[in-house]
Amino acid sequence: MAFRDRPLDATIPAHERVYRTLRSRVMHGALEPGAALTLRGIASEFDVSMTPAREAVRRLVAEGALKMSSSGRVSTPELTNERIEELAALRALLEPELASRALPRAHFALIERMQAINTLIEETIVKHDAVGYVRTNLEFHRTLYLRAQAPAMLALIETVWLQSGPTMRALYERLQRRTATENHKKIIAALRAGDDPGLRLAIRIDATQGLRMLVS
Repeated sequence: MAFRDRPLDATIPAHERVYRTLRSRVMHGALEPGAALTLRGIASEFDVSMTPAREAVRRLVAEGALKMSSSGRVSTPELTNERIEELAALRALLEPELASRALPRAHFALIERMQAINTLIEETIVKHDAVGYVRTNLEFHRTLYLRAQAPAMLALIETVWLQSGPTMRALYERLQRRTATENHKKIIAALRAGDDPGLRLAIRIDATQGLRMLVS
């Protein structure tokens, strides 16, 4: 299944439209680690001038979603083992805390929504849709974390997801998953039971286990 960008409101300024679309592609692994981009190519694809393309790239470089060499070459990051470990450690710190804060607000409809997303994850696996897998996996987590009502913390973890998007796509392709992670089932079970320690543990394992396989 090919990756398709979601349509954006035509009234959004050009630089914001380019930024949001490229950000989504990077976060969801639509671009592989080390994929090269050019300002001219971006401007041509989005039918904009070089200025909005340059502004979008500048913002994404600042967020760590893209990197720019001294010669001006733009690419998605190829993470070192040390960087992967650092991002995994950040997920281990932030995501269990977000989940714990969300637990008191985890009503029945939220849990059912997460169950439905997990079913969608299974469908992307059957289709061998790497980008769909990364996107729905992040949606599973974001759906829960939004209930934490901790926007600053959520923004931090989304930056981590953004920096590791291409690597997560590479991880999916390496693991050749056939079923959704068992950790998601444990997360849902802990939510149903109101089990904070169990939820924290399941989230921590799910958020870090895969990344750390890449450095083992």
